Amino acid sequence: MMDQRDPRRDEHRDAARDLARDEARDDVKKQEQKEAHHQAHHEEKHAEDVNQEECVERELEVRKSAASEESVDHGDHAEAEGQEADTDDEEHAEFADDEEYEADADSEARSRTNVRRIGLIVACCIMLVLLGTALGVGMFVANGLHPVEAQDREVRIKIEPGMTSAKIAQLLEEHGLIRSEFVFRYYLKVKGEGSRFQAGEYLMKPGMELDEIISMLNRGDTVKEPTIKFTIPEGYTIERIADKLAEERIVDRDVFLEMAAKTDLYDSEYVKEIPADEDIVHALEGYLFPETYEMRAGSTEQEIIQRMVSELSRKLAQLPEDWPQRLEELGLTFHEMLTIASLIEREAAVDAERPLIAGVIYNRLKQDMLLQIDATVQYALGEHKEVLLIVDTEVDSPYNTYKVKGLPPGPIASPGLESIRAALYPAETSYLFYVTKKDGSQEHLFAETYQEHLRNIELSKSQ
Repeated sequence: MMDQRDPRRDEHRDAARDLARDEARDDVKKQEQKEAHHQAHHEEKHAEDVNQEECVERELEVRKSAASEESVDHGDHAEAEGQEADTDDEEHAEFADDEEYEADADSEARSRTNVRRIGLIVACCIMLVLLGTALGVGMFVANGLHPVEAQDREVRIKIEPGMTSAKIAQLLEEHGLIRSEFVFRYYLKVKGEGSRFQAGEYLMKPGMELDEIISMLNRGDTVKEPTIKFTIPEGYTIERIADKLAEERIVDRDVFLEMAAKTDLYDSEYVKEIPADEDIVHALEGYLFPETYEMRAGSTEQEIIQRMVSELSRKLAQLPEDWPQRLEELGLTFHEMLTIASLIEREAAVDAERPLIAGVIYNRLKQDMLLQIDATVQYALGEHKEVLLIVDTEVDSPYNTYKVKGLPPGPIASPGLESIRAALYPAETSYLFYVTKKDGSQEHLFAETYQEHLRNIELSKSQ
C-alpha cells in the first residue's frame, strides 16, 4: 500500500533540515574562530574540537538519511527536536570548554597574583626586620650614650700603666659607671679619644656624663693621697739628712742610717760601682741627690733612699751626652768624680766659681800637692765649724786632706748638678790657691803662687 505524504509536512521537514544545517555551519564557524583564538595555548583542545566537528557532520548526515525515511510528522518533529538537543549539547560542551579555559586562565592569574603577594609580604617582612634591627641598634647606642642613674656615692677605680682603652671601658662598665663598654669604645673612636688616658686611682660618681669621664682620665685627676714633702739642701751629709728627716718626723734616724749602709738594696748602676773601702764612713754618702721631694705618706726609709738614689740617675741625664767619655778622659771613676764634685759643693757658694775651684783641685792633684780643703777636715771631725784651728787640721783621718794626699775615700756631701758639671768640665787655669772674701759675698780670691795667695789673704781681711 503506497504512503500518502502531506506537502506541508515536507516543507516543515525541509525547513528543519535547513535550519539544522545553518546552525551546524554557524557552530563550525564559531568553533573555528575559537580554535584560532586558542590555538597557541591549547593544541590538544584544538584536536578534540576537530573530532567533535566531524562527529557533528556524521550525525547530520545520519539525521538527513533518517529524515527522508520518516513518514509521520511526529517523527519529523522528533528529529528536529533531537537535532536541536544535539546542537544545544554541543553548545553546552563548547561553553563548558570556554569556561574551563577561562577557569584555567583565572587560576593562573590568581597563582601569579598570589606569588606577587607572597613576594611583597616577604619583602615587607625583611624591611621590617631590617628597620627593627636598625631601630634596636639605634636605641641601644642612644641608651649607651646616656649616663647611668645618678647615685650619691663614689666609686674608686684603678687604671694600671699601659692599660688599653678597651680594658678601661670594661672596667668602667664593671663598676657601674657607664651603660655599655661597646658604646663607650665606639664613642672614643668617633671623638678620637682614649690615647691620653693617665694611669692612677680615680674617684668617680655614677651619673657622670661620658665626656666628664673622658676629661677626668685625660687630665689625670687621680685620687690625691696624703703625701710627705721634704727638701734636702745641696752639700748636706748623709747624717745631716737623717737628722733633718727625723726632726720632720718622716724617718727614724737610726733606721735611716742603717738602711743607707745596705747598698745592695738599691737599684742603681752607680751605687753598684761604689768601692768596698773600709775607710768610707757612709757608703751612700754623695749618692742621695739634694732635691725637694714629694712622696706617699708612710713611705719607708728604704723607699725614701731609693727615691733619692734614682733622682741622681735622672739628673745625670741632663748633662751633655759625652760626659761618660769625658770621665774617661779625666782618668777618673764615677765614684772619684762624685767625690771631687762633693768637694766643690762644700767649697763653692757661687755657681760661676765652681769650675774655677774644680780647676784648682785638678791642678793640685796633678802636682801631687795636698788639697788642704777645710771641708774634708770638718767631715773628719764629724761636725761643722765656721773657723778651723791648726789643731783641727791635724786630725787623724783618711778624709783629712791636710795630711793625706789625693782624694778622700769618698764624697763628703751630696753635690748638686752644677758641682757635678764643674767636676766633669773644670776651668783650665793655673790657679793653685783660693781664699774666701770677707765681704759677705762668699766669693773667692784665686792665686797661681803661694806669695800671691798670701797677698789675697791680707786683702780679704781688709775688706
